Amino acid sequence: MAKLTVPRVMMVLIAALLLAFAFAMAPKTTAEGRKEAPSDRVAAAGPSAVATAEPGSSLGPDRKIFPPAGKTFIGVMTQEGPHDFTAVSMFTAAAKRQPQVMLFGSGWASEAFDRTPFDRIKDRGMLPMLGWEPWDYRLGEAAIKKGLPTREVDRLRNEQTQYRLSHIARGDFDSYLRTWAEGIKSLGYPVAIRFAHEMNGDWYPWCELVNGNRPGDYVKAWRHVHDLFRAAGATNVTWVWSPNNIWDDSLPKLSTFYPGDAYVDWVGISGYYTTVFTSDYRPFDVIFDRIIKEIRAFSSKPLVITETGASDAYGRKAEWITQTFRLLPRYQDIIGVIWFEVNKEVDWRIVSSPAVTKAFAKGVADPRYQVTWSPDMLLRMKLED
Repeated sequence: MAKLTVPRVMMVLIAALLLAFAFAMAPKTTAEGRKEAPSDRVAAAGPSAVATAEPGSSLGPDRKIFPPAGKTFIGVMTQEGPHDFTAVSMFTAAAKRQPQVMLFGSGWASEAFDRTPFDRIKDRGMLPMLGWEPWDYRLGEAAIKKGLPTREVDRLRNEQTQYRLSHIARGDFDSYLRTWAEGIKSLGYPVAIRFAHEMNGDWYPWCELVNGNRPGDYVKAWRHVHDLFRAAGATNVTWVWSPNNIWDDSLPKLSTFYPGDAYVDWVGISGYYTTVFTSDYRPFDVIFDRIIKEIRAFSSKPLVITETGASDAYGRKAEWITQTFRLLPRYQDIIGVIWFEVNKEVDWRIVSSPAVTKAFAKGVADPRYQVTWSPDMLLRMKLED
């Protein structure tokens, strides 16, 4: 046995102290196997946090804002999304301009977090915007393929009790949400999330008018998801609250679905020139002025047209596009427009005809839309930035 000399005792004591210090500073692991953030990080990640500087990051006052003041980005959404960029390439060639944002959807029932789609979009110079949908969209698709009546298709789409808003708010999906929060945090670049969009309708299971949901449930679910991401340190997320355009007076006020400015970064709007319900020609201002006025009664957040397109049923699609780009400069609070480049029920694409292609390319040639995005940019959170 070795003698316990004074130097040897001192070495043992120092080693023990170093070991105790390392153990105290190490992240704790919960029963679910996830690492908890140190308490000071959790406290800093409150509802109004936008970005957190990580060691070695480029976060600083010299980072550029996207989009810059006075500019409006052009985005795109396609049928295949980041799994096949053929439609994006066709859109880019037709528009003669690279889109700066790409919106794509993901359903909770079928898709675990995978960074590949985000990286593929980022590598093409576009900000990824995730349309994150708490439902099983495959049920409706299967019903359509079987040729079931519209009423049955709607029931299978809307009545998915597992995805009631109250179930999200009470934590039923927390383990799943944490995997996404940790995954998006690990990307290391900005991501926009349009969570549970068009909540003011009745065609998704997260709409308050269906699926056993109750007034106030949407706000509770949104805040729960948002807070879980913040607690996980996923502060690289820009949260996009996106109702559908208002079409009559029968629906609840939009303010009843709004989580609050502390929980929202961008306000999105879905709105189309469609001839499905009326043959009247409706220009951009007629379609969007009403909802923008209502939104401005409770929020001053930057606006993004998160889905738009035009029908050509009466041969006025090119005219609508030309007029839209003439009107857009009036809306200084609209910082982005995302085109629905899909042939679905209606051919909304800009490649649907040479006249439409020409009108869109001429519209986006304006210097207002000369914008680029890169992963080191900060996303605009205030109109005055």
